[in-house]
Amino acid sequence: MANTASEPVGVPRAGYQRFIVLALITVILAVSTGDRATLSVAGPGISKDLGISAVNMGWLFSAFSWSYFIAQVPSGYIVDRTGAKMAMLISLAGWSIAITLVSGVSYVAFPVVALYALRFILGLLEGPVTPASARIIAAWFPSAERGVAGAIFNSAQYLSLAVFTPLMGALFHYLGWEHIFTVMGGLGLVLAIIWAAFYYAPSRHPRVTQEEIAYIKAGGALTDVGGEADKSPEAQLPTRTIAKQILTNRMLVGIFIAQYCIATLSTFFISWFPSYLVQERHFSMLQAGFVASLPAIFGCIGGVSTGFFSDWLLRRSGSLSLARKIPITIGLGLSACIILCNYTEVNAIVVAIMCAAFFGKGFGALGWTVVADTAPKEAIGLTGGLFNAAGSVGGVITPVAIGYIIDGTGSFHGALLYVGLHVIGAVISYWVIVGPIERFKITGARTDRAPADLPLSAAQGSNR
Repeated sequence: MANTASEPVGVPRAGYQRFIVLALITVILAVSTGDRATLSVAGPGISKDLGISAVNMGWLFSAFSWSYFIAQVPSGYIVDRTGAKMAMLISLAGWSIAITLVSGVSYVAFPVVALYALRFILGLLEGPVTPASARIIAAWFPSAERGVAGAIFNSAQYLSLAVFTPLMGALFHYLGWEHIFTVMGGLGLVLAIIWAAFYYAPSRHPRVTQEEIAYIKAGGALTDVGGEADKSPEAQLPTRTIAKQILTNRMLVGIFIAQYCIATLSTFFISWFPSYLVQERHFSMLQAGFVASLPAIFGCIGGVSTGFFSDWLLRRSGSLSLARKIPITIGLGLSACIILCNYTEVNAIVVAIMCAAFFGKGFGALGWTVVADTAPKEAIGLTGGLFNAAGSVGGVITPVAIGYIIDGTGSFHGALLYVGLHVIGAVISYWVIVGPIERFKITGARTDRAPADLPLSAAQGSNR
């Protein structure tokens, strides 16, 4: 039976500190996404100055993806054990230092090895960002606002490329590629100081009102998991035991499978879309650069709008399952139209289809919201890590699979079919495998904890 949720009755919608917290984690995700793109912008200068071949550049680009995948489950464990605030602080400060050090690789004896090591470290240190953010959203936002919060947070990855890519291009043109890394690293260190000074868990925040605490808690926020580690007996179960329960839960496995499928679409746009425009549609590189930015803009619009729609649907229907699954189905159903590009020769129509597909991807990207809705209270970070790892698998496999398809067929038709079928697979997973969306409970946990979208009057965990 699906859970239901509505606006808390008799509790005023008071306070705004949760939105400041949301702004903080959104900016952190934007900076982390921008830092991943630094090598893409600086690549031509680095390869020329250091004599790096195209093959070695390919390995350098892949270093982040592999280490980011490896980091996901350990990152979730660290978030659950140390708390979201400390995990995020160490992550943010650490990767900012790693990015800054890239500016000096030309001064070491083996610059390619140093650059590879720093890219690998970058992936490891960025691992805790999304698991910690899922824990924070679950702690600060009631179920009726979680869709908007998750959508705004997720939109940072689209906006980041629009904001930081032009900035990094200007730094490269006027100051040299080294300054891309020093400026982005310095920005991250400043953000780490801001995070350390201003982020607190709900129950420990010096500026939050009791009215806001009452409002978010009555609406299903897990106010005792947003900062320090959960020291309850359930949280101290062996990680292997908790992970086994998570990975054998049908609902959560279905969510992970769907995320893997969705990642194929994201990866296609990040990796092969410009090549598709040039090789298959015969755009010039200048035209392809402009056109490739359009789907990201539409993805951002879709990503923000779905949060408002999902939360509105939750208030109207009272069903958490319908409020999350319907936007996911509409959005990913629209994304599957990418297959239609195989049946037109008109480039303007192709661009329009791609924009619609990425708008749909943004509209259907409620995965992190669903994680905040469903993850067991004792292991939100670990669940988020496993969820992100599933997406990372899609990110690792998709570029290679598409490369083999293109090499074997000489066209992108099979590649678009591959992507479209995966998107359809995500929809099927949500409706056939996931079932009702509700808070999963670790076996042996206290029975006085309420589901994700019901009032937590009985869930009086220790204030952290």
